[in-house]
Amino acid sequence: MTDLIRIRLDLSYDGTMFAGWARQPALRTVQGVLEDGLATILRTGPLGLPAPRLTVAGRTDAGVHARGQVAHVDVPVSRWDEMPGRSDRDPGDAMVARLGGVLPGDVVVRRAAVAPDGFDARFSALHRRYAYRIADDVAFRDPLRRAHVLFGRKPLDVAAMDDAVRPLTGLHDFAAYCKPRPGATTIRELLDVGWERPGSGADAGLVVARVVADAFCHNMVRAIVGASIAVGEHRRPAGWPAALLASRTREAGAAVVPPQGLTLEEITYPPDGELAARAERIRAKRMDEEVLG
Repeated sequence: MTDLIRIRLDLSYDGTMFAGWARQPALRTVQGVLEDGLATILRTGPLGLPAPRLTVAGRTDAGVHARGQVAHVDVPVSRWDEMPGRSDRDPGDAMVARLGGVLPGDVVVRRAAVAPDGFDARFSALHRRYAYRIADDVAFRDPLRRAHVLFGRKPLDVAAMDDAVRPLTGLHDFAAYCKPRPGATTIRELLDVGWERPGSGADAGLVVARVVADAFCHNMVRAIVGASIAVGEHRRPAGWPAALLASRTREAGAAVVPPQGLTLEEITYPPDGELAARAERIRAKRMDEEVLG
């Protein structure tokens, strides 16, 4: 049996031309492109070695971007050791360079390194942080960012939006904000959510959401943004997002906004010594939730 070593990959991608993260037949996906690139540089498959299979921290939908995505892959130790070739480079640096030569320009692996003991990109994660960006003023509609920023129809009341989403924090059933999936729970703990209009930096003048949770159900962030916009345009009262949450139904749910404004910004993990315990606990929790769901 081939000895394997777990490698952590830190990566970013522009989701515009991808049908989401997860590999799907006949569709271009981030997982498919990256696994094919890994297979090329690791010389797996045709030689009988197992094809690389990635585990990701957060599966993004079609058109959604990632700046701080994390994945892991188990690779043969021999292939890892051979990665630098005749150079004296670190194997991780060599892997990043080799992937840069075979991956398309809309996917970048920024770091590859041996993962700490017990690391699982998905189950060890403490939380995921997303941002959603809106340009509600024509003065800030940059055509070069049109694939990453939603161009809003009307000026937004950011203070009202921020106040409206604050009650959503905590452990709740987000059924009203999630696309239902058979056997999956809609109970999630929203750690932080808010809106701001930055006065400086790359997002100056935009309306930007910050959404942080241990995990998200399908379409949850984009539905929260949709409810926020309804308040920000004064089409709904400030208490509507909380009332919608309490209803636990999608029948009168918020509109799901387009994906291009959404970016996975960061995945946070506990200290190395707590990775295995965290992964074991969350894996068991997710299994229980799927059974109960």
